[in-house]
Amino acid sequence: MRKVSFNTGWKCARKGTENYIDVTVPHDAMLLDERSDDSIGGTNIGWFEAHDYIYVKNFFVPENEKDLVHYLEFEGVYHKATVYVNGEEAAYHDYGYTGFTVELDKYLRYDSENEIRVEAVNSDQPNSRWYSGTGIYRPVWMYTVPKEHILHEGVRVKTEDYKNKKLHIEVFTNATGKVRMEIVDNGNVIRIIDDLKAEYFDGSYICECNVSEPGLELWSPKKPRLYDLRVYFGDDMVEERFGVREVTVTPKDGFCINGERVILRGACIHHDNGILGACAYDFAERRKVRLLRKNGYNAIRSAHNPCSKAMLRACDEMGMLVMDEYVDVWYIHKTKYDYAGKVESNYKEDLMSMVSKDYNHPSVIMYSTGNEVSETAQKRGIKLCGDMTDYLHEIDPTRPVSCGVNIFFNFLSSMGFGVYSDKKAEAEVSGNKKKKAVGSEFFNNLAGILGADFMKCGATIYPCDVKTRDAYANMDVAGYNYGIFRYKHDLKKYPERLILGSETFCSDAFDFWKIAKKEPRIIGDFVWAGMDYLGELGVGAWEYEEYAPDFSHGKGWLTAGSGRIDLTGKPLAEMTYTKVAFGIEKLGLAVVPLNGAGKKHSPSAWKMSNAIESWSWRGYEGTKTKAEVYSRAARVELWLNGQKIGEKEPDKHARCYFDVIYQNGELTAKSFDKEGRLLAEKTLKTGGIAVELRAEAEQKSIKATDGLAYIRLKYTDEKGEVLPLTRGEITVSVENGELVGLGSACPYYEKSYKSNTADTYYGETLAVVRPEKTGKIVVKAHSEYGDAEVEVEVE
Repeated sequence: MRKVSFNTGWKCARKGTENYIDVTVPHDAMLLDERSDDSIGGTNIGWFEAHDYIYVKNFFVPENEKDLVHYLEFEGVYHKATVYVNGEEAAYHDYGYTGFTVELDKYLRYDSENEIRVEAVNSDQPNSRWYSGTGIYRPVWMYTVPKEHILHEGVRVKTEDYKNKKLHIEVFTNATGKVRMEIVDNGNVIRIIDDLKAEYFDGSYICECNVSEPGLELWSPKKPRLYDLRVYFGDDMVEERFGVREVTVTPKDGFCINGERVILRGACIHHDNGILGACAYDFAERRKVRLLRKNGYNAIRSAHNPCSKAMLRACDEMGMLVMDEYVDVWYIHKTKYDYAGKVESNYKEDLMSMVSKDYNHPSVIMYSTGNEVSETAQKRGIKLCGDMTDYLHEIDPTRPVSCGVNIFFNFLSSMGFGVYSDKKAEAEVSGNKKKKAVGSEFFNNLAGILGADFMKCGATIYPCDVKTRDAYANMDVAGYNYGIFRYKHDLKKYPERLILGSETFCSDAFDFWKIAKKEPRIIGDFVWAGMDYLGELGVGAWEYEEYAPDFSHGKGWLTAGSGRIDLTGKPLAEMTYTKVAFGIEKLGLAVVPLNGAGKKHSPSAWKMSNAIESWSWRGYEGTKTKAEVYSRAARVELWLNGQKIGEKEPDKHARCYFDVIYQNGELTAKSFDKEGRLLAEKTLKTGGIAVELRAEAEQKSIKATDGLAYIRLKYTDEKGEVLPLTRGEITVSVENGELVGLGSACPYYEKSYKSNTADTYYGETLAVVRPEKTGKIVVKAHSEYGDAEVEVEVE
């Protein structure tokens, strides 16, 4: 098998125009669209107008490859993709989040130029509750294989017995023939399995074998050990990476990997990569996993669609566990032109695509069939839930199946007040034109006004149990969206039920951890959200008028604002709280921004705090604010410039709050145990008066093939302390690279991420550069506070 990147040499134009531009995929054409008050997608997609786009690429196939087989793999095109080869329709793929292949040979002209043309639809708005992006947003690959070959994604490795390192291997081919296998460790062959044969059985050509290799080390989140399997079939060879691990879920032991209990400290994430839009660059996906892992998460939920192959590779290597989710809708529309109505006819094909992608990845430990599908309150939906679970068990019996059910939504739906309905989806089209909130946007706004407990308390009423129990009986693990107040009750009532907090608030972290440590049937928690994302505007933002003059989530808004890590990858105070709640850190200290003292902020139930880990608020001397201290200790003290200003016992959620009058200097929190012994302390210091612009590269060197240079641009004092009150516009230029993204973490952001200028947000912004060749990338930044420059080696 020859697999080569097919990502370069594309041209892209809005359908109906001839304004083609040169692009490299992954590519998100939606970032080229205008944002407008007339956008039908409205708050869901950041007010982008959303158009259809055409991608064209020419390529050459030599005459001597006429006896070989050629096909393309598109890892993701959003959406309703039609692929033409030399003017003839070769493939159509509806769902925007699963990959597909295109067989080329019957359309090819050998020893001549060939044309691939891809048409991606996105004018059918609204079709998504979040920013989808448009076009070929994931990589494309060209495969060239012999006539008799191993099928695409046709090698499967299953751990039969982790204790004895016993593997079951399946190889699917398109003909009979001899098969040879090698287990490889860091390039060294450690086991050869020979004398195998692919034979025809039950409609497929398949080779199966069991292999025991005692020397193999187990894969786990703490030690993610990986091996390669090389499979030879005639002139074809395929290499697959795998890990030896076994997943079990039982009421007695909870969720276990290789017999050891693991509590899922999870984060829900959307598929976009912040200022890069929907582009699934390998480097960006890896960075996202690294940031989440570094900040204490050991699991992600791919909300609400199957994640990319690049993300799975990163998760395998870093020990990040994955619950891969199929879809956001079943047969009730959440937006008028979404995927609802197609799931019942397409789910087998879609789930097979997801499972084929995931099967050999040890990081994938669970599947989810949907998110907040209130169909689970109806007989038709309960059956569909069971059918999908059964089908997943059939094609992959090694992983449990869940589904994210919003318990309160199911009750509302059963009473005729469902948050989602076909009628509301229809109303959304006209509602966005009139800037009226309907469906999930209306409910998000209502929750923002009434607070996080609104949904959690609603989930405790008796009919909520009645309208979820039959669906929960049709899955291995019951997914509770915002149902933490039900945990204790349901553990008693349903002794065999395993519960997963499939979507939770940040403020629930300590309560979850406390009960999960004692009760193995609470297997994990996925906070909404781990990282901020585009679209679903302002759902998790507390912004003051200084940064968001419009609280109605109009055209200036661009992100949800709900991440524990912001859009640029910076961990927020809520992230510090989460680490304290999970026992990863001992103490956290943050301060409510003084520029917002006494002012209202935009409402959100998905925000626990907008506090910042800074004490640099010059100009606000004498102004009162709140200091937040996060601790699991018996007692905490707060000190200002060497004087104790108060002490408290943390509340039942491991938080305490102090009123403090701002003075320049040092703010220090200290934590103590019951005997009065100092456990930890943390200090925030006021920055200096002089302001300078700094440019800092996250990595000093990157690879030319798939690297990205992330450059953090900051207003600091002479010691590098960020000055959050300093605002300004920064202009960026690049040598030996392409500026592929520039912007701040502010949820209200009027500029384009494709611009070469950006506004700062609390003193910071981010540039991302793709290298053009080996050598050095030079990034230069200019602002009213001076210039900055940084170099990144490209290998």
